[in-house]
Amino acid sequence: MDEFRMADPRLRCGPMTNRQTDTRIAVVTGAGSGIGRAVAVELLRAGWSVALAGRRVETLEETARLVPDGAALAVRTDVARQEDVAALFAATVERFGRVDLLFNNAGTFGPGGVPFEELSYDAWRHVVDTNLNGAFLCAQAAFRQMKEQDPHGGRIINNGSISAHTPRPRSAPYTATKHALTGLTKSLSLDGRPYDIAVGQIDIGNAATDMTARMQTGALQANGSVVPEPVMDVTDVARTVRHMAELPLEANVQFATVLATAMPYVGRG
Repeated sequence: MDEFRMADPRLRCGPMTNRQTDTRIAVVTGAGSGIGRAVAVELLRAGWSVALAGRRVETLEETARLVPDGAALAVRTDVARQEDVAALFAATVERFGRVDLLFNNAGTFGPGGVPFEELSYDAWRHVVDTNLNGAFLCAQAAFRQMKEQDPHGGRIINNGSISAHTPRPRSAPYTATKHALTGLTKSLSLDGRPYDIAVGQIDIGNAATDMTARMQTGALQANGSVVPEPVMDVTDVARTVRHMAELPLEANVQFATVLATAMPYVGRG
């Protein structure tokens, strides 16, 4: 990829693309690492143009360099800040002309292992602001753009979790936000129908990333034991997201669950 140019203090971008082409345009939040990076790379390799959103521009640049011939735009974004989200979508439309996909992925586990009665309100708010309020802000910005663009329509894929179904011990903020995200997905799926906006959710269990590294050494179970858990290759998640993203808008994967086959989920507790 060509050297990034500083177009604004908030963002840096790669090679320009022709806005008149049929290239599909995606916004991926949390694109600097983990699942977000894997999905962004999968889409770039498949010919999508991708706006990479995250709090650290340097990690977004690293993601972009994994696909040297890809069309990537890196935008420093804190999804919990309304002005950052507005700037992200404005920059994406300015650069690429429209938005066809939002992968609403940015999130945090919060303070793991803290008993509920000792959880601080600040810790609770941080998880809610990132996982739920951030998802709302990004989805709303994408929805507005997809409704107004010509031709209208697009797709939003929310990154849920196995915790949207079944919690882990001592995970109240994370679990609460992921359950709420399922409600947001269902509501937006209904509200988007008149505008050809398809909304679905992928619930992921134990993809191998930096955030889940502790699973392989020992994770707290419902019976109080600490047991290592199997993980799966994060690229398997990315391929699933790409499949969901590339369906025609007449078809939608409403919910998909992708997990390490032997993880203690079915029958958890």
